[in-house]
Formats: sequence, C-alpha cells, structure tokens
Amino acid sequence: MARRSAKRATRIEDVDRIKELLDGFGRKLAEPDLRDQVRSLIPVFHGVRDLGSGLITPEVAKSARDRILTYFRYYPLTLIEGDELLVVSGIGEWARRLRELRVQFGWWILSGVPFKQMDTDDPDTAAEITRSLGIDPTAIRPDQYVLARADQDRDAAHRWHILNTIRKKKMSVKDKVLEYLRANVGQPVSIEELRYLAKDRNEWPRRVRELRTEEGWPIVTKMQGRPDLPVGSYVLEEDKQAPEHDRKIPDDVRIVVLERDGFACRCCGWTRDAMRPDDPRKLLELHHVIQHVDKGENSADNLVTLCNVHHDQVHAGRLTWVDGRWMPVQR
Repeated sequence: MARRSAKRATRIEDVDRIKELLDGFGRKLAEPDLRDQVRSLIPVFHGVRDLGSGLITPEVAKSARDRILTYFRYYPLTLIEGDELLVVSGIGEWARRLRELRVQFGWWILSGVPFKQMDTDDPDTAAEITRSLGIDPTAIRPDQYVLARADQDRDAAHRWHILNTIRKKKMSVKDKVLEYLRANVGQPVSIEELRYLAKDRNEWPRRVRELRTEEGWPIVTKMQGRPDLPVGSYVLEEDKQAPEHDRKIPDDVRIVVLERDGFACRCCGWTRDAMRPDDPRKLLELHHVIQHVDKGENSADNLVTLCNVHHDQVHAGRLTWVDGRWMPVQR
C-alpha cells in the first residue's frame, strides 16, 4: 500500500480501506507466523496515520508542524492531549516539531509540567491558571499542552539564545531567573522558559515568588493587575527593586488597592492601557500615605496607587497628599 497517493481518496473510502485491512489482520491471527501478523498491520498504521493527518487539509497546512500549529489555533487556551497531536501531525516525532514551534517560531505552547510545579510554590499564579483555563493545575499531565498566547512571539529565537547562555552559568536558580527577567524587562516570559532555565528543577516558582515578595522586584502576572498578560507568564515591569519598606505589602492587599483605584494612578489617572514607548510612565506602584518610619501600616486605607513617575516625585518631595489627592508642593 502506498503511504501517500497523488490523489487522496475520500475519508469514507479511507475508512473502508482500513476496515478491510483490519479484517485481513483478523484472519492472520489464526495463523502461527508472528512476522506475518506484524507485517499485515503496517498498512493499517499508515492508513490511520494518513487519515488523521488528512483531517487538516494541505490547503490549510502542508507540513506536520503547520498542522500542529493549526490545531492549537483552532483551540486556544484549551488543554490538548499529546495523542491528539500525534493524530493530526501524522508523525511519531511530533514532540520535536512542537519544540520547534515554541523555541524557533515563538508560539507559547505550554506543557503540563510547569503548571504542576507552580501549584505549591506559586499558588496565586496557579489559581490564575485555574480561572483562565477552567482546569485544576494539579490534574494536568506532562503530555498535555495549551496554547497560552494567540499571537506569535517574534523575538522568541533571540530570547532562547539568551536563555541558553544564562542556563549554562554556575549560579543559583534564583540568580538565573533574575538575570533572565532583567534581560527582558517589560516583556512577558513564559513558565516554560523559566522551567528550562532552571534545568527542570521544580524550585523556580518559589524563587520567582521570593524575588517578588521578599526582594521587591516588580514581577507581575495576569492575576496581579496585568489582565493583558498571557496565561502562565511573568513580566519584570521595571529594572528596579522596591524600597525595603514596600516589600512587605501582601499580594491580597495589593489587589484590593489596585481594584479600589481602578488600576489607575491617583495623581494623573494613567493606566496601563495608555502605555506608550516614549512615555516614562511604565507601571503602577503602591505608596504609603503614612510612611513606615511614622508607623504607617500595610493596609488598604494607608495605600494609594501611583504611576512610577509620580511615585518618584512624591519621594522627592515635589508632591504631597492633601484632602484625598496629590498636590504640587509650593516652593
């Protein structure tokens, strides 16, 4: 049987042909020759493979890699089984094509491995995944995948080059994560990249959380005030640590303050939707109305949302809080 014919039969005819081949295999089972039985199954395998790969026509996608991508794009933010990719690709090396799509072509295809790793060490982001995908991260298997971002990341090949360089360095996982995030300030980094950076060691979610909550690096996720971010990603918004006294604000308090203030600067009204390349305002920060040195608390009542520009102006003494709003300091 030819593995691929110049003119493919209709799907019904393909199914009928496979049925005939299986009937022939059934008759072979009554015979003692093992090799004859095995050889009779070969055309069945080829027929099923061609039937599966033909579900996405050559007019839509010509190669196995293109068929895999097309299938993911039909079902974004949907958990896809590895066996599904085997069927639509029509090849046994579908996992290699999947990696090419991720590394060389910049498609955010995430596996179940980093999802499970995050559940214990970064439960907030795991909760975000549950909400966005409608699935339990602990139930995701390693051979399940999801297309987390609809658009292509065209800088992916360059980023993976940087990733490999940092990965080889003799330093802690936390230091590698920080160096990689600082090399991609303002750009979303996928959990798949961080897992690879950590050489599959499952501590990387804990290190990301420590960098954010204990060391004051402005690393955010979709759940933490950035609804524009892809599922399963982190972004270092600015290459600057928060002052030590600002690092103890609990994440749940941050969320309350941001939601109360409408995710906007209380001084100028700037939001992330207004972000522009030439605008120095890049992120939202929380400011203590009554400073820590004056026994100010990490409570929502004592915190206000400011853009990074006006937050710096407050600390420089050029703005002051008067009757519930920020006013220029009169010189």
